[in-house]
Amino acid sequence: MAVSSRQLKTAGAVAGSLVGLWLLLSIPGAEPPVAPAPERGRGFAWNQDTLWRSLETTYVHTRVAGCGTADRAAAGGLSGLAATAEQLLRAPVPSGAAALDSVERRFFALAPLVAACPHHLRDYVRLSGRLREAIKWQSRRWDVASDGARARLYRSLYGFRGAVEEAMLQHPDSSLPLVEGRREPSATPATNVHGVEIHSGDILVSRGGYPTSALIARGNDYPGNFSHVGLVHVDSASHAASVIEAHIERGVAVSTADGYLRDKKLRIMVLRLRADLAPLIADPSLPHRAASLALERARSGHIAYDFEMDYTDPSRLFCSEVASSVYGELGVRLWTGLSTISAAGLRRWLSAFGVRHFATQEPSDLEYDPQLVVVAEWRDAGALMQDHIDNAAIDAMLEGAEAGDALSYPWYQLPVARLAKAYSWLLGGFGRQGPVPQGMSARAALRSSAFSDRQRWVAARVTEAATRWTRQQGYPPPYWVLLDLARTATKALRGARPSAQL
Repeated sequence: MAVSSRQLKTAGAVAGSLVGLWLLLSIPGAEPPVAPAPERGRGFAWNQDTLWRSLETTYVHTRVAGCGTADRAAAGGLSGLAATAEQLLRAPVPSGAAALDSVERRFFALAPLVAACPHHLRDYVRLSGRLREAIKWQSRRWDVASDGARARLYRSLYGFRGAVEEAMLQHPDSSLPLVEGRREPSATPATNVHGVEIHSGDILVSRGGYPTSALIARGNDYPGNFSHVGLVHVDSASHAASVIEAHIERGVAVSTADGYLRDKKLRIMVLRLRADLAPLIADPSLPHRAASLALERARSGHIAYDFEMDYTDPSRLFCSEVASSVYGELGVRLWTGLSTISAAGLRRWLSAFGVRHFATQEPSDLEYDPQLVVVAEWRDAGALMQDHIDNAAIDAMLEGAEAGDALSYPWYQLPVARLAKAYSWLLGGFGRQGPVPQGMSARAALRSSAFSDRQRWVAARVTEAATRWTRQQGYPPPYWVLLDLARTATKALRGARPSAQL
């Protein structure tokens, strides 16, 4: 059948219009603004590489020599630190006290002995919990927003956990998936979850298994272990537990306890407000009222996710705000020391995802709030090494961000992403969820996907290298070695990255 010239002109016009639309949708636009660093922000650095290497050397020598001498040293060290912990639970000391420096050194020195002689592991883990309780008791009298107190809390709480996990990784079969903390009394409704009594108003901080989870955990001035916050509500009649959370994909949502646990989590910590806080003495049911308020709002209408991380705006909520907003309304201000994000490269990356506020509430930092006690902590022992590998990959990538690495994405995918964003906007009008989350731009979605691919690429190379290391050395690599491997993989990634990226 012959095609008329008019039909050809129409087809050409349509094709030209489509090409024009495609080119228009391909225009990237201006980069998002990057807010300045917080005035009080300052990145923490251990600056103790020599110590870490010496601890590894001690571990290797102890493995070769056997546990005869090490057993006596470990038992004595554990006993001595246990006595110190009890003293610290009775006599206040300032955050800069030399006694606390001594506790840190002694606890780290025990790590290689326990790693080589795992029958001490259970006592070492229990000791870490007791010392954590002592440090948090001490911090009630500190100005936790000050640099010195903040650094002390981090060195102790994060450092002790890191030392324990290095020992655990050498003997994963001996790991303790559940470590109970302090049984803080509560007058609110309760239920039992996997052997732990959970109360209404308890706060769950967790670590997901996704690349963005690792970024949230590591991406602040005090890199941490947790990436997500959920608030527990326990029904006073049925004692059924619900968890109120804010998800990037769908905003604020409510899940059952089983549903919460089904979502991949590498670790979970249960935090509870101290019963002796003045607002709880006046109203012991306050945590339950806060949880009920959060539950009511979550069920009454859609609350979008707050990509800007503005903890002062309750109209949209990121995960930490789910807890802090309702507690704040009832007179309890969580995060007595705000999180800060100072590094220029990290701020540039987070800005590309939509973050606008760099003095905010990070999940990891809630652990350092002296108003809260640790009730219990679960670790997925089988995934602990992957957790550390993901951290190392992110840490190395963030070093690259400070050196100028950009969050690139394939430029030719931008038109499709913008069409997907428009489709998501239409679905949102009917209360449905599209491929691009509400509040996230098409470019941010592309960068998020490209970032996840990059992190998985680096983590996979680190996993392969760590397997070779274990085979050659006879023991799994500690974190500082994983970080070296991740730096090597990140350098290789720069050479492997395709050029068709923005």
